[in-house]
Amino acid sequence: MKISATLSALLLLLFGAACAHAQEAGHGGHAAHASHAEVDGDADHKPHGSGHHRFDDADAWAKTFENPERDAWQRPDEVLAALAISETAVAADIGSATGYFPVRMARLASGGRVWGVDVEPDMVRFLNERARKEGLANLFSILGTFESPLLPEPVDLILMVDTYHHIEARPAYFRRLQSSLKPGGRIAIVDFKMGEIPVGPPESRRLAPEVIDGEMREAGYTRLTLDQELLPYQYLAVYGLDEGPTEKAQPEE
Repeated sequence: MKISATLSALLLLLFGAACAHAQEAGHGGHAAHASHAEVDGDADHKPHGSGHHRFDDADAWAKTFENPERDAWQRPDEVLAALAISETAVAADIGSATGYFPVRMARLASGGRVWGVDVEPDMVRFLNERARKEGLANLFSILGTFESPLLPEPVDLILMVDTYHHIEARPAYFRRLQSSLKPGGRIAIVDFKMGEIPVGPPESRRLAPEVIDGEMREAGYTRLTLDQELLPYQYLAVYGLDEGPTEKAQPEE
């Protein structure tokens, strides 16, 4: 499986234009989560990908990914509040880049752990150094591959921001992710709406929620919630594992 450029996954007006330019060059958050790529339209970093634009200068990209202007439309605090991350949660951000979401997640899950996953070694290096500087002993950044985030333990929540549409062979990818979820674990997908919006990739590269629903069902998940009002340019869809019908015990011969 591959993702277009390192995410998980940035900006409006001038900022958005600059980001959009970066996007055309190539977010990958880990496999899409090479970073929250696309903040702008794919300028965010994308994780797995082949032939993707490199985001190997994390210090330089941080000026774009962490630009405060992004907060106005990305609304990270509102997104995380909607996901109700507990203090003891174990969570992961696939496509973590310089830590826009993982740092906030780590502060909420102060008694748990947060794993930032990216396919760019310099993004991993940057986020680990940032966690150390900001005193976030519960935040760790790891290097994923195009096929797997290589999470070291099952998690309660996997967040993918502006990354889903970068992943190829998505049903197979998400079937593999099942083993990385705890019982009752969730996958939260934030991606761009259809129609005219000032950020994000071209509409031809976006996916409507119903398309994601179908692919996630194929991968063994059920949609738990869909919020299309929380964010101006993106929707938030949350999925859980489909337990399926309970099999009745077969009578003994």
